[in-house]
Parts: sequence; C-alpha cells; structure tokens
Amino acid sequence: MMSFVQRRTVLTALAAVSGAALLAACSDSGEQKKAEATPAPAEPTATPATTTAPATPAPAEPAAPAKAVEAPKAAGTVDVAKLMEPGPLPEMVLGKADAPVTIVEYASMTCPHCAHFHETTLPTLTSKYIDTGKVRLVFREFPFDPRAEGAFMLARCSKDKYFQMVSVLFQQQQNWAAVDNAKDALLQLAKLAGFSQQTFEACLTDQKLLEDIRAVRERASKDFGVDSTPTFFINGSKYPGAMSIEEMSAIIDPLL
Repeated sequence: MMSFVQRRTVLTALAAVSGAALLAACSDSGEQKKAEATPAPAEPTATPATTTAPATPAPAEPAAPAKAVEAPKAAGTVDVAKLMEPGPLPEMVLGKADAPVTIVEYASMTCPHCAHFHETTLPTLTSKYIDTGKVRLVFREFPFDPRAEGAFMLARCSKDKYFQMVSVLFQQQQNWAAVDNAKDALLQLAKLAGFSQQTFEACLTDQKLLEDIRAVRERASKDFGVDSTPTFFINGSKYPGAMSIEEMSAIIDPLL
C-alpha cells in the first residue's frame, strides 16, 4: 500500500519545485517561429533637404487583398480509431459527437504556448466551428511537471466545471506556475472555484487520479509520438505547436 508520505508527493512538490524552468517545457508557437524568421525592415536612408516645392502626392493605390494563410504542414498521421480509443479517464469534450472534424489537443497546464492558444485562438475556434457543429475538440492532459499534474488534478476534481477551471488556470498561469510556492497560489484559486482546504488536499493526494493522468501522458508519448505541447491531431493528422485561428481554419475548412 502507498504510504502517506508517498501519497503527498504532488502536494508537497507544488511548494518545493521552482516555477522558473517549468514554463519552458513546451513547444514554440507558430507565431513565434514566424516572427523569428522575418527579418527586421531596413532603416530608411536620410534624404538631403531641398528648396523645391513639395510634389503633389500621387493618388493612393487600392490596398492589395490580404494573402490567404497557408495550412501548416502535418507532421505525420496516426490511426484515428486508435487515437479515439477510451483511455483511463473520461474524455473532456467540447462540441457535437457527429461533427465532421475532430481535434484532439494534448496540453500542459504550465505551458505558456498552451495558455496563449486557449486565450487567443480557442474563443474564435469555439464560436466559428465548435458551436456551429463543425468541430469537436477533445482535450487531453500531457503534464510535464508536478505543478501541471496538480493543476490537472484540480480541474478533474472540479467535475462538470472542468473547462472553466482549465480556463482560469491558463488565465492565471503566471500567478501560480511561475511563483515560488504554487501550493498556496493554487489553493487560493481553488477556493474561488468552491474548494475547501480539505477538498483541495484530498484532490491532490488522490494517487489513482494522479496515475491516470500520467497514463494519459504516457500513452500519448508512446502511441502517438507526442513530445511537446500543445500538440493537435486534426482528423488524425499531427500538428505540433500553437496555431492561429487562420492557420487552423486553413486546415479545417477543406475537411468540411
């Protein structure tokens, strides 16, 4: 039988592990990669002053139409039937079961790129595709560290408020994942969600829940090659890294 000291591993680790390095444990977003690849514009060359009268400005030309965003290239495919097999935990799903497009997202709660996706891309993805019955989103845990594990455990213990808890944890990520004592910071957030000190500690010492969350991560790594977050599978095609709504639309629209 697991000893009391062993069962408290995640709870005590929340206060013991420094948060500074944890926030780097995820992939670069597509936007960041593009920004790094784009050279800075050249400085304008100074023009000598003249005494001639300023020329009459030419009429402004019509703005060119915005260039369509190309769909990111998939990093391989997986067996959809195997990807959708039931795991050790109930699936957390947004959208209709019969949606023509299924997105499986693997994320870590301490990943800033995951937080950025959920704050900037997911709202439009929800209104444009999920709420209209075109896309079903399956959200799965891929924690890189004890803090991410603890955050996912609290979300699971929130029952039908799972996605609300995930959203709050992403929004407040810097206030608990990057601080010296994540336990106290998470406790304050959990109390706002209705947890007491007792239910908070009971959740974070639930060894079966911890093992199940780790099993979701291990299966993703072993069977589907997930090694960074966020990683998306869109109808079985693999796309590592956070994407903008334009990039996701470029992938989704041809599938509808």
